[in-house]
Amino acid sequence: MTLEQLKVFVKVVQVGSFTRAAELLDTQKSHLSRVLTQLERDLGVKLLARTTRTLSLTEAGKEVFERAVGILGAVDDTVRMAQRSQAEPKGQLRLTCGVDLGALAVGPWIEEYLQQYPQVSVDAEYTTRVIDLVHEGFDLAIRVGPVAESGLAARLLGHIEYGLFACPHYLKRQGAPSTVQALAEHSLVSFSGGAFRRGWLLARDDDKETVKVEAPSRLLVNNSFAVRDALLRSLGIGHLPLLVAREALAQKRLVPVLPQWRPPPVPVHALYPSNRYLSPKVRAFVDLAVLRFPAANGEAREVAKRACSVQRSPSPRTVGSKPE
Repeated sequence: MTLEQLKVFVKVVQVGSFTRAAELLDTQKSHLSRVLTQLERDLGVKLLARTTRTLSLTEAGKEVFERAVGILGAVDDTVRMAQRSQAEPKGQLRLTCGVDLGALAVGPWIEEYLQQYPQVSVDAEYTTRVIDLVHEGFDLAIRVGPVAESGLAARLLGHIEYGLFACPHYLKRQGAPSTVQALAEHSLVSFSGGAFRRGWLLARDDDKETVKVEAPSRLLVNNSFAVRDALLRSLGIGHLPLLVAREALAQKRLVPVLPQWRPPPVPVHALYPSNRYLSPKVRAFVDLAVLRFPAANGEAREVAKRACSVQRSPSPRTVGSKPE
């Protein structure tokens, strides 16, 4: 059975005549007759009861006709989807994301998106509130963390990578921890949201060993930039996304602590209502995010690696972690 056979069958039934169907399909009546005969042979059932003057559907033909109409409709939807996906994005894109991620990544994506597509505008809401996309009329959300069962479609953009950091002045004053267990003797600064509030889960690069640091944090704050600023004021050791720490690392205002240990990476997804196809404006933004997110992460990773190598270089003034 082929799509061509189904198209011929549906058209013949709709117009009620082989002659008229042949005219509409720009072919010969004899060709349509052969196609229908082959379809009946392929399916093993009689679809049409034919006389010299009339055509009528058999019981099996009625069921096949209904299914054929649905199949051809789905094919047409697919064609329209493909055509629309090539159309120029236009209209207003309403998106939401967290405050930190908005400043770190989504803001620059929006800037590039607006430059690339002159017929779009963006209404962005940076918030800690979880917005109901469907009921509040949003096209797209960029969210950090595992995807909850929400009836939304999700596309993975990448992972936020973390590390432990402190300012050189703090480490000079308090000393650098040489083991994970020694972190309990230090002032810890933590992000107050999610799993981090319940302790730090750290994984070691070489053997995938994990350790949970359950020492209480001396300071809890509700965004990553506040953690960074507290570390820069010598208030302790904290974990930060590499994207947040990047600039301070490059300026040597922060240095890595126990660089072989780090919190597990956290996934970032684009979420959107699960329709049959994406509009061009949403697809274009998600494609841009998929392209840009790993690049930003890679730059931050390189800065962190350089900071680690400088810290390990033999210098009496360098304060760093001792090897385990």
